[in-house]
Amino acid sequence: MKIAAGDLLLLEGPPEALSDLASDMGLAPLAERDLRVPEPRKAIIASVIMAGAVGGAAFGLLPAAVSFAMGVVASMITATVPPRTVYQAIDWPVVVLLAALIPVAGVMESTGLADVIAQGLIGTVAMGHGVLALAAILIVTMFLSDLMNNAATAAVMCPVAIGAAAALGVNPDAFLMAVAIGASCAFLTPIGHQNNTLILGPGGFRFGDYWRLGLPLEALVVAVSLPLLLVVWPL
Repeated sequence: MKIAAGDLLLLEGPPEALSDLASDMGLAPLAERDLRVPEPRKAIIASVIMAGAVGGAAFGLLPAAVSFAMGVVASMITATVPPRTVYQAIDWPVVVLLAALIPVAGVMESTGLADVIAQGLIGTVAMGHGVLALAAILIVTMFLSDLMNNAATAAVMCPVAIGAAAALGVNPDAFLMAVAIGASCAFLTPIGHQNNTLILGPGGFRFGDYWRLGLPLEALVVAVSLPLLLVVWPL
């Protein structure tokens, strides 16, 4: 391939080597891009490490925190994640948000606020009916997940779900799984999940465009999840 004036090249390598190449060939640097060329061997290693970390936690071989921490260490040892970039890879705003909201969830549970909210949902929305209460927990969690981080939503709603189940005298597993499902369904706004935000600009979308597809999708999630929750985790 012949390189002509005006061609754009994507180069990867040590900064000093790129500088020498640019000088020798008369290249004009445009801008640095944070891109990495995929390496099949490292991709396989990373997949094995991820599968091992998830499997260790899923099968109860190790606590989830220990299993995934070992996965991070293994990634550093095998250089699938360069050690110098580990801190850069951490989503610090989410860490700070969770550090702030997990104590809030604990306070809600210890002060009885979660029970008050649960009693309000049961009395005004569900009217003492277990299935309606389960649907209310699912829908409220989905709504909150559209406005805030999903992990933070789960931290806040878990005490409420447990309080609602205790007030009704039913199995709390279904209510907790409703929180897990609802916290994962942020389809109504571009701020509910980072994936929604990423396509906002490139796709030419507006804030109000998300609910047009998101609302039917959330209705479908409720229609499918509610019966399955009652089958797999009976009240």
